[in-house]
Amino acid sequence: MDNIQSIIANLGFPIAISLYLLVRIEGKLQGLTDSINELSNNIIKMNR
Repeated sequence: MDNIQSIIANLGFPIAISLYLLVRIEGKLQGLTDSINELSNNIIKMNR
């Protein structure tokens, strides 16, 4: 918690919120990438 407060104090509120959202979105993007790769593999298997 102190680390978050330090970030807000040093970088400002908008930058801290942006970093927080980027970290959250990164995980969701990785999940979407994995799903797309799995879908591609399943489509390739169906066409064989």
